Amino acid sequence: MIVQPFNHLQKMASLKEIRTRISSVKTTRQVTSAMKMVSAAKLKKAQDAILQIRPYADKLHEILSSISSSLENSDESVYTQQREPEKVLIILVSSNRGLCGAFNTNIAKTAYELALTKYNRQLKSGQLGFLIVGKQGEKYLKLKKMPVVGQANDLLDLLTFEQTSKLATNLMADFEEQKYDRVELVYNEFKNAAVQIPTAEQFLPVAMQNEEDESTSHFDFIYEPTKEQIVEELIPRSLKIQLYRALLDSNAAEQGARMTAMHKATDNATDLIKDLTLTFNKARQAAITNEILEVTNGAEALNG
Repeated sequence: MIVQPFNHLQKMASLKEIRTRISSVKTTRQVTSAMKMVSAAKLKKAQDAILQIRPYADKLHEILSSISSSLENSDESVYTQQREPEKVLIILVSSNRGLCGAFNTNIAKTAYELALTKYNRQLKSGQLGFLIVGKQGEKYLKLKKMPVVGQANDLLDLLTFEQTSKLATNLMADFEEQKYDRVELVYNEFKNAAVQIPTAEQFLPVAMQNEEDESTSHFDFIYEPTKEQIVEELIPRSLKIQLYRALLDSNAAEQGARMTAMHKATDNATDLIKDLTLTFNKARQAAITNEILEVTNGAEALNG
């Protein structure tokens, strides 16, 4: 007589817990669905921006490589001087916010492994530093006790060419003053909404095309002003565009990763609600059956 009421109360408590959990998951699904729609809207704008700048950036680099490869001394510019990389700076571009799947973890791991493998000697000697663009990447590297020498997280709040140019100008000045011998750029390249490619490329010094490279056709142009003056003016502009393109790539990749992550989260929440509803109905049916049995047993006992 004591056990039956206890089981009954226990089942009622279990039903209440399932009902509360269903309500909680529904609220979560509303949030993830809203975030998915916001990311989809931002992705369209970010995707348009990166697709518009890519042809310009590629053509600018092609012109620069074509002209510089025909120069007698391509190392005349301070930004093309190949020095022994004793002091290295790695620029890590991540995001300021999470909830975008493995977007931040993958790119932070790429930068971390780059430091451990390619620049392990500089890391051990204290000649390696990280410049962070994105709070999530900063958290990861500080957790790994990596040397973070600066951050430019505000760039992601208002991503403009003017703000990016200031950072690129500072980096060029540091390289010119030999504060760093090499600057690496690590970011997520945007392919589509579901695919982001972790990319590590050399930012400084500028890698020029070899004269033996036959991929670019050379024509006998008449240059005004001289080739040297054109190259000297194009290199800083190309570096600014390269950095801006990397940030736009990362921004589009972030929105795509977040939209995909929120889409999966919404689908998972829907599946979980179905499972919980089924469990709730089964438990409720079992509780009703037990109550009927208790009433029937009680009636039989009275009749007996």
